Amino acid sequence: MESRLSQRAQQVQPSPTLALTARAQELRRQGVDVLSFTAGEPDFDTPDFAKAGGLEAIHAGYTKYTPTPGILPLREALSAKFERENRLQYAPDQIVVSCGAKHSLFCTFMALLDPGDEVIIPTPCWVSYPEQVRLMGATPVFVPADESTDFLPDYDALRRAISARTKAIVLNTPCNPTGAVFDRQHLKAIASLALTHDLWIVADEIYEHLIYDGYRHESIGALGKEVLARTITVNGMSKSFAMTGWRLGYLGAPRAVAQAVSRLQDQMTSNASTISQYAALAALQNASDEWYATMRTTFDRRRRLMVAGLRAIGGIECWVPRGAFYVFANVRGLIGRAYNGRVLNSSADVAEFLLEVARVATVPGEGFCAPGYLRLSYATSDAIIQAGIERIAEAVSRLQ
Repeated sequence: MESRLSQRAQQVQPSPTLALTARAQELRRQGVDVLSFTAGEPDFDTPDFAKAGGLEAIHAGYTKYTPTPGILPLREALSAKFERENRLQYAPDQIVVSCGAKHSLFCTFMALLDPGDEVIIPTPCWVSYPEQVRLMGATPVFVPADESTDFLPDYDALRRAISARTKAIVLNTPCNPTGAVFDRQHLKAIASLALTHDLWIVADEIYEHLIYDGYRHESIGALGKEVLARTITVNGMSKSFAMTGWRLGYLGAPRAVAQAVSRLQDQMTSNASTISQYAALAALQNASDEWYATMRTTFDRRRRLMVAGLRAIGGIECWVPRGAFYVFANVRGLIGRAYNGRVLNSSADVAEFLLEVARVATVPGEGFCAPGYLRLSYATSDAIIQAGIERIAEAVSRLQ
């Protein structure tokens, strides 16, 4: 029966992060003591002020359909947020609220891409970018980077990747999985390429409030009106407000793009959850520097704990992430070693070894177009991080 499925459905790959998170959860249900570093969600609870907005909506009877792009008060609040925090001028009718930032990205690619188009994606990259591009019949073109360039793509490499078919460049800062933060010099370089070659810029800024060591987030669309006119800025409530399950994302875009995305959502999901929209509105109205600082300080401490622990394990190298809440550990020093006669030939093998022997779940770099690495989320407690490091160290010590 599989042959009767569409080619699209047969070719799309499952998300490795979601698959490994589900596997860790299933092992736990079976009574196996697994420590999971796979999930890309804060372990913080949704703030009470956001919950209150959702509860008030329920009791007020705000449980019906809304306009597809979202309720106007929320889009007005997002317009003010873009101006205040990002120096981006998106009017409310240039904003579309969605069922999560992943949904916003999917609709963006659907609105921009035709079969045969190419999209430049710096790697390592989030697992869904290439798959979503392929689902549109377009081709992802990868531009690799590594620790030697702080995981930031080389300008000449980006320029060489551009062809007559190139339609867009994906920019993710801070980056999942590496934690790289694009500085103004790199943003200007990407903007210059987009202007010269008439390209769209798809800017995923979901981790904007989680930056460390004095680095700061800058939105590429703030570089000027010409850049903003070709930039789609994608964001959401999941990371900054620990609202992953509320499924509430949004984008700001040139008016024609926003209208196209809204039409697409008309036929796919209509509006995002009405209750989630009111919760998001309350979150934006009540957000404070103290809320962001608490999350940032906690994640910073955990980041340092995980980096120090991994660096102490022979065979593992660890670049210090500057944003988000992941460590992207280089485990090439473990590849080629063996356990009970079984050779670890890839980072996927290393991840499998750690799950089986250490009972620690990680995500192999293959899913991020970066073999030789493991992604570990530090969006979990200090105690779990410490216990996980100890387990990894003990398991690695058994390798020959």
